[in-house]
Amino acid sequence: MPTVYITAPPSDADEIAERLVEERLAACVNRLSTTSTYRWEGEIHHDDEIVLLAKTTDDAYDNLVDRLEEIHPYDVPCIERFDESHVLESFAEWRAESVE
Repeated sequence: MPTVYITAPPSDADEIAERLVEERLAACVNRLSTTSTYRWEGEIHHDDEIVLLAKTTDDAYDNLVDRLEEIHPYDVPCIERFDESHVLESFAEWRAESVE
């Protein structure tokens, strides 16, 4: 089952996380504050962001990405998929039950 790594501006992160869980595209979304350093349009930027870690299922993954592309404020949002090599069975069951 995948965990999806997403970065978002602090002003939008709570709403994105809430929608993903509300719409049953993610069972849970963790939020972590960070500062990102990146190149955009030829210049180096340093911005406060929130890392979102969305716990989803293989079946819901494509719909989650589609929804993120609709609601995310960035022109090029960071959406990366991580697949676990091992996950506690009880957690995997809860996640599957929480995501449609």
